Amino acid sequence: MPWIDVNCDMGESFGRWTLGDDLGMMPYLTSVNIATGYHAGDPPTMRRTVEAAVGKGLGIGAHVALPDLMGFGRRRMVIPPSDLEDYCLYQIGALDAFVRAAGGRLAHVKPHGALYAMASEDPDLAAAVARAVAKIDPTLPLMLLNLTTGDAVAAEGVQLVPEGFPDLHYDASARLIIEPIKLAWDPGLVARRAVRMVTEKRVTAKDGTEIDIDIVSLCLHGDAPNGVETAAAVHQALTKHGIDQVPLREILAAPEETRS
Repeated sequence: MPWIDVNCDMGESFGRWTLGDDLGMMPYLTSVNIATGYHAGDPPTMRRTVEAAVGKGLGIGAHVALPDLMGFGRRRMVIPPSDLEDYCLYQIGALDAFVRAAGGRLAHVKPHGALYAMASEDPDLAAAVARAVAKIDPTLPLMLLNLTTGDAVAAEGVQLVPEGFPDLHYDASARLIIEPIKLAWDPGLVARRAVRMVTEKRVTAKDGTEIDIDIVSLCLHGDAPNGVETAAAVHQALTKHGIDQVPLREILAAPEETRS
């Protein structure tokens, strides 16, 4: 029986501004990536989101980003790898403090937005993020789009975990096509794409190209107008097809032959 982790970015509200229905998404997830203040999130939001995730037994990841609060972390920046390492160390440490205070344990690290794309393409930047991870806890896996920068991450003693995005388009080169504002997708379509990613290890790009993918986690977007409805549809479809939804740390700890 195949296993898959299902994750979602959350804790992205800031001050009086609210984004997404985090509590509504949680019943359909196994892991969450919580904003650490650089693209979104503030200390009270981090605390509340962490406490809710710990209470539901979800794996908690630090959602590190470029220092771009105004652009929601979606604008590329030219940053030396040494500075990026410091930025990530700062953000991971902040979230780790909230997780420990809530009685939990940090489970992974995942870059956000532009940093996610940059670290998935540039080995030097991927290595910088991985060095920050290793300095806090080298057993923490690092989520990225694919294994392109896996050697650079592994060289720092960190495991790279590839993930799939059933509610985003891919281009023919297997890169994500980011929506400036997350659009509502048909929940049934997202569910079918999710099942196919797990069972067939394939996804259809926007231009019709068939892409091979090998993933350990699926990412859903709670900031879509129908995010909760879509997450529920994905959960139901995965369950119907006999696909267990399991937190990332539990999957990685299991023998490889039991994962599929």
